[in-house]
Amino acid sequence: MAPSPQLHMARVELVMPKMGESIMEATILKWRKKIGDSVELDEPILDIATDKVDSEIPSPVAGVLVEILFQENDVVAINKAIAILETEASSASVEPQQAAGSGSAQSTKADSSPQTAEIPYVPSGVAVTNAQLSNSEGRFYSPLVRTIAKQEGIAQVELDALSGSGQEGRVTKKDILAYVANRATAPSAVAVSNISTAASPQSQASAQPVSSQPASISGNVEIIEMDRMRRLISDHMVMSKHTSPHVTSFVEADVTNMVNWRNRVKDGFKKQYGENITFTPIFVEAVARAIRDFPMINISVDGTRIIVKKDINIGMAAALPSGNLIVPVIKNADFLNLAGLTKQVNDLANRARNNQLKPDEVQGGTFTLTNVGTFGNVMGTPIINQPQVAIMAMGAIRKKPAVLETEYGDVIAIRQMMFLSLSYDHRVVDGSLGGSFLRRVADYLEQFDSNRVL
Repeated sequence: MAPSPQLHMARVELVMPKMGESIMEATILKWRKKIGDSVELDEPILDIATDKVDSEIPSPVAGVLVEILFQENDVVAINKAIAILETEASSASVEPQQAAGSGSAQSTKADSSPQTAEIPYVPSGVAVTNAQLSNSEGRFYSPLVRTIAKQEGIAQVELDALSGSGQEGRVTKKDILAYVANRATAPSAVAVSNISTAASPQSQASAQPVSSQPASISGNVEIIEMDRMRRLISDHMVMSKHTSPHVTSFVEADVTNMVNWRNRVKDGFKKQYGENITFTPIFVEAVARAIRDFPMINISVDGTRIIVKKDINIGMAAALPSGNLIVPVIKNADFLNLAGLTKQVNDLANRARNNQLKPDEVQGGTFTLTNVGTFGNVMGTPIINQPQVAIMAMGAIRKKPAVLETEYGDVIAIRQMMFLSLSYDHRVVDGSLGGSFLRRVADYLEQFDSNRVL
């Protein structure tokens, strides 16, 4: 009788997965398992966070967690080992390899070397060469840091002189944004002279961002530390204002036909498609149509180059229970009918509220829509979601008296009115383009077919 195969333990490395385009590192938020715990295949083993979204990371194998290489709050580069798992494997599967080897010592060494396990479901990012991410001394810079440095005109020698707060002295987004803010208020001649003498300890100190003066606190107050997402939002908003000269245009639209149609069909729509139809998918549809008419609103800026996006990917700002905002993206919105847009809007909004969005679902947006009317606001001046060049705010729909032109003369009637506002990057979007695009969206909403069939 042949002997039954014996089991031995194989060591497998768990690596930080690629979380999407341009994301080169992630922060470990929480280990769900501790050393010695058993882990099932696809069981969540830790939570990580990127600049875009928080994610649960499943185990690619079943086994036992034997080593944790990075702790909570550590920032880790993608493809770097973060833990080691031990799995059971049949010795029968390795015997042929041992027979082919030069000795038992070699096979033992091979067994003890951890294998690398890829996270199965996480989408792959774009490969980036070291030359793009490092200076002459091999210092790592993320694509986001590189982009901010390029937009702000920060020279390589200036970037190399920055002291980073990231792992191994890496310059983070927070570091460079703080430096940009300090640099904008300092005389340029002083900034250049400080960087040019970066080899000395004194110049290194001068290159670091200057902390703001502590606030004077007295009386009955409560101090609340920003959470991680609020800090990211804060940095992103400051960076956007530093990057783009913002201009905002407004129009008022009569959306009576749209409101009446939605009120009339909402019950039938729910019965036919199983979805509640809100005004948001109708807004998205109008914006997508207007972008086709004005493609130069669907662009980004790379130095002196204008990048025209052929895909129309519309982000929609969604409020989280914490009060923070996140912007899931409807990909190829111009190819979806109203039922498809409704399903996408509802699905993304629901999963955003439950923190279940995947990294790729908050990336790749080319234009952003925010509905400030949800909060009862009649208009807003939103900040551009970089690297886009425009963002539209939809105000509250309110009944108002309005002048109508009829064949019998002008009359005053009660109409459903709303304000639309468009903030745009005045480097590349002039008032003519921004105003015309905004007016076209309003025209599509005003001309909504009240006899439209489902």
